[in-house]
Formats: sequence, structure tokens, C-alpha cells
Amino acid sequence: MWSSGEPADSYYEVRPECTDVPKSKFKIRAGKTLSVRKWQSAFSPEGLLDIGKTLNRIQHGGIHPSIRGEVWEFLLGCYDAKSTYEEREEIREQRRIQYARLKEVCCEIFPVVGSGRFITAPVVTEDGQPIQEPLVALETNQDKASASPSEDGNSAEVAGSSDADNIVATSEIVKELTSHGPLDKKIIQWLLTLHQIGLDVVRTDRTLVFYEKKENLSKLWDILAVYAWIDTDVGYCQGMSDLCSPMIMLLEDEADAFWCFERLMRRLRGNFRCTDSSVGVETQLTTLASVTQVIDPKLHQHLDALGGGDYLFAFRMLMVLFRREFSFCDSLYLWEMMWALEYDPDLFMMYEEADYDKAEGSKGRSKSIRQYGKYERENMRSGGAEAPLPISVFLVASVLKDKSAKLLTEARGLDDVVKILNDMTGNLDAKKACTGAMKLHKKYLKKQAKKP
Repeated sequence: MWSSGEPADSYYEVRPECTDVPKSKFKIRAGKTLSVRKWQSAFSPEGLLDIGKTLNRIQHGGIHPSIRGEVWEFLLGCYDAKSTYEEREEIREQRRIQYARLKEVCCEIFPVVGSGRFITAPVVTEDGQPIQEPLVALETNQDKASASPSEDGNSAEVAGSSDADNIVATSEIVKELTSHGPLDKKIIQWLLTLHQIGLDVVRTDRTLVFYEKKENLSKLWDILAVYAWIDTDVGYCQGMSDLCSPMIMLLEDEADAFWCFERLMRRLRGNFRCTDSSVGVETQLTTLASVTQVIDPKLHQHLDALGGGDYLFAFRMLMVLFRREFSFCDSLYLWEMMWALEYDPDLFMMYEEADYDKAEGSKGRSKSIRQYGKYERENMRSGGAEAPLPISVFLVASVLKDKSAKLLTEARGLDDVVKILNDMTGNLDAKKACTGAMKLHKKYLKKQAKKP
């Protein structure tokens, strides 16, 4: 399958000292991969996109890395395939202005946002009192040109600046936080997340040359900080940096990267929503258990007997969409195939329309079946009354099915299950996983249809 074609790893340069990074299985193949020429020819003179033809090519060969970002904007519902060049440019400018305003609000609260710096230590206590410690002072006052993250995840000290000067400058920032009285609960909650975002940012995709540049790390921190501010329900959770990182790399404009990430989070935020008793992704884990019980009852029985009936060992796969199980390049290839398979032409309208009735009304518009992704078409044909299951559940089921024989014969406890799955890291084939997921999805729908 991968015997010919141009390797795509060169588009995502790895640091030379990182010698154990798995090679990508994805190759750019002429006639299969969505190329720049095919992408440009898919638009009418006015800018309307032939989404059916585009989806088909993505499903078969992925997207050329040089156009990946702009194609993702359509797959994630940032733009309507039936919009014109002029309409999209107007939306783009409006969104950039909107992001600039959101970022300005965050900067007014905490001036480190947008400064080219970031923090990895807390700045307030849980009751909103400023923390004035040297570690905080040093990190919030890094010089963009002279400071860089160290290998242990903490930020390096500022060359050419005295610690005393940094502490004094940071003291002014933290004093300003409470100078007008007690902090609002929303502000306290947001400030409490900023250092956690920083800790995750310095650990995200550290093998890539791209993140050797501090401005790219701070851009990632800024986007996640602004998102945490606007999403008061979910805020920031560990794992979001893994989902956002590719957006920074693929879309040069920070605002465009932000809105692409925001659209992705509309799909996935339920996974991160937590209560005192549960985590959102547990719903998908329960669904995964039900799916496996239907398509591979013997494996499900075995996993349940080992104490793995809750499928928590698959938590990470679903939470960050296989970012850790595949190489960086292959995970992007997997994502775009997933989104192409699940594509719904009403996605843009559903996201844009704030009024629920209007969004529902848009579903009634006549559209060709070819404008939907293959996975979505299967769901439509099944005619089930329940909301369709995400393809990610069947991807995990496909991986488990592929390792079924090994799990049945070698797994004598949950530790063995985790080890067998961890051993797959970097060795999985994204195309094969998607093909397997589609087969299992079809099998599952047929078995469900036979139920009385």
C-alpha cells in the first residue's frame, strides 16, 4: 500500500536529537492524495466547492500537507462549501476582528496574554489572592528573544535581566489583578488554568522543530488561554493542547487557527465536560463497550473478565483522537479521513445559527447524498432514530478487533491489555484503521437493524 509515493515527514521536521520518533506511513501519492491542482480545480469561478469530489479524494488518499490547513477549515465547518470567495473573505475578516477583541479582553485581565510569553506556575490562589513568588515572576517576564523552554518543561531564566527586576515587574501585574477589589469567580477560574496550559504547552509535540521557536509556543498558549476564557462550561482541560497544536502549524494566522480549533472543540467538548462523578468521554467508552459486545462478543467477555469492562484503557485514544497512538503526520492523515467520512454539508449552518429552530430548519434543505461523507451516508441509510455514533468509537473498536487474537491469548490482566495497546504506538496504519472502522460500522448497523 505504501510502496510508492513521496514521504510526508519532511513537512513536519523532527529535531535531530529525537531519533526514536516513528516514521509516518502516509505518503503523498499522485492521483490519490488531494493535490494543490485538484483542490484549486474543485472550485467554481465564484468559489463554490465541489465537496463531493473533494471528500472522495480525501477518503482515498488524504490531503497534501501544503493545503491541509485551508481544506480542514471546510471539513470542520468553518466555511460552507457553497459559499463564494467573497463571502468567505468577509467571514474570515469578521472572525479575525472577533478574535482580536477576545484576546484584548484577556490581555486587559492578564497582560502576559499576547505578549509573546507564557507562564508555567500559578499566579493566584483558589480564593483569588495573587501569588508573588520568584518562579512566577521569572516566567511571566521572559524576554522573547533570549528565553526558551528548558528540557524539563520549565522556562529558562532571562538572559541579561536581574531576578529582582523581574520580580518587581511581575508584582505590578499581580497587584493590578486585585487592585479594584475581589476578583470575579470567572476571572479566578480562568487565571487558575493559565499555568496548567503553560505546563502542557511546553510538553506538546516537543520532538518537532516548529516548537523550538518560542513564538510558536506562546501562540499555542494564547489560543488555549482565549478559548478557556470563552468556554466557561469546559474551560481548559489536559489534552486540548494536543488537539490545538496542528492548527498552529497548518494555519499561519493565529485567528484562523483559533477558529479552526474552536470548531473542532464543538465536536469534542463533550469529551472534556466533567462533573463530580464522571468525565464526558465515559459516554463514548460505554458506547465502545456496547459496540464491541455486538461485533466481537468473545473479546468483550474477555476484557470484562479482566476488569476492563469500563474500557478505560481506551480513554486516551478517544480523548485526543489517537494523537499518541499514531506518528504526528499519520494522526493528521487519520483526522482528515475521519472528518471527510463524517462530513455533513449542514455543519456550517448548524454552527453559525445561534437560534435552535433555524439550525434545525437548515437540515430540511435539499442536498445531494454525494455531499455527505461516506460514514454519514451509511447513518442516513440506516434511518435510526438515535443520534449517530462518532466514527472515533469504531476506530477504537477496529484497533481492538485487529489485536483481538493477541488480547485473547496474551492478556491475563489489565496491565497486559495496556501494554499490548501501547506497543502499537507509531505502528498503526491510519488507512487500514479507517477501512476497518467503516466495516465494523456497517456490521454494527446490520446487527442493530435485526433487533426486534
